[in-house]
Amino acid sequence: MLIASAVLVAALGYYAVLCAVKPFAPCRRCEGRGEIERFGKPKTCPRCRGKRLRLRAGRRAHNAWRRTHDAGNR
Repeated sequence: MLIASAVLVAALGYYAVLCAVKPFAPCRRCEGRGEIERFGKPKTCPRCRGKRLRLRAGRRAHNAWRRTHDAGNR
Protein backbone atom coordinates (compact mmCIF):
# COMPACT_ATOMS: atom_id res chain seq x y z
CA MET A 1 0.00 0.00 0.00
CA LEU A 2 2.83 2.36 0.84
CA ILE A 3 4.62 1.64 -2.43
CA ALA A 4 1.44 2.21 -4.45
CA SER A 5 0.87 5.53 -2.71
CA ALA A 6 4.46 6.60 -3.35
CA VAL A 7 4.17 5.67 -7.04
CA LEU A 8 0.92 7.63 -7.35
CA VAL A 9 2.44 10.72 -5.71
CA ALA A 10 5.51 10.46 -7.94
CA ALA A 11 3.36 10.13 -11.08
CA LEU A 12 1.24 13.15 -10.12
CA GLY A 13 4.38 15.15 -9.38
CA TYR A 14 5.87 14.22 -12.75
CA TYR A 15 2.66 15.24 -14.55
CA ALA A 16 2.52 18.55 -12.66
CA VAL A 17 6.10 19.36 -13.68
CA LEU A 18 5.37 18.30 -17.26
CA CYS A 19 2.33 20.61 -17.38
CA ALA A 20 4.39 23.51 -16.04
CA VAL A 21 7.35 22.99 -18.39
CA LYS A 22 5.49 21.91 -21.53
CA PRO A 23 1.81 22.94 -21.29
CA PHE A 24 0.99 22.00 -24.89
CA ALA A 25 0.92 18.48 -26.36
CA PRO A 26 0.34 17.23 -29.91
CA CYS A 27 -3.31 17.05 -30.91
CA ARG A 28 -4.66 13.52 -30.49
CA ARG A 29 -7.07 13.64 -33.38
CA CYS A 30 -4.63 14.68 -36.12
CA GLU A 31 -1.53 13.37 -34.28
CA GLY A 32 0.11 16.79 -34.50
CA ARG A 33 -0.19 17.17 -38.28
CA GLY A 34 -2.88 19.89 -38.31
CA GLU A 35 -4.91 18.10 -40.97
CA ILE A 36 -7.15 15.06 -41.10
CA GLU A 37 -8.30 13.14 -44.13
CA ARG A 38 -12.02 13.32 -44.71
CA PHE A 39 -13.56 11.48 -47.67
CA GLY A 40 -10.12 11.21 -49.25
CA LYS A 41 -9.37 14.94 -49.02
CA PRO A 42 -7.19 16.74 -46.45
CA LYS A 43 -9.13 19.02 -44.13
CA THR A 44 -8.06 21.29 -41.27
CA CYS A 45 -8.36 19.48 -37.94
CA PRO A 46 -11.47 20.73 -36.13
CA ARG A 47 -10.06 19.99 -32.67
CA CYS A 48 -6.83 22.01 -32.88
CA ARG A 49 -7.94 24.20 -35.84
CA GLY A 50 -4.69 23.44 -37.68
CA LYS A 51 -2.43 24.64 -34.85
CA ARG A 52 -1.18 21.08 -34.23
CA LEU A 53 -1.17 21.50 -30.44
CA ARG A 54 -3.67 21.21 -27.60
CA LEU A 55 -3.57 22.35 -23.98
CA ARG A 56 -2.94 19.50 -21.54
CA ALA A 57 -5.77 18.59 -19.15
CA GLY A 58 -3.65 19.35 -16.09
CA ARG A 59 -2.73 22.78 -17.41
CA ARG A 60 -6.37 23.50 -18.24
CA ALA A 61 -7.33 22.58 -14.66
CA HIS A 62 -4.53 24.76 -13.27
CA ASN A 63 -5.63 27.74 -15.38
CA ALA A 64 -9.26 27.34 -14.22
CA TRP A 65 -8.15 27.11 -10.58
CA ARG A 66 -5.96 30.18 -11.03
CA ARG A 67 -8.80 32.23 -12.56
CA THR A 68 -11.12 31.23 -9.70
CA HIS A 69 -8.49 32.07 -7.10
CA ASP A 70 -7.74 35.45 -8.68
CA ALA A 71 -11.46 36.30 -8.95
CA GLY A 72 -11.96 35.50 -5.28
CA ASN A 73 -9.07 37.70 -4.14
CA ARG A 74 -10.05 40.92 -5.86
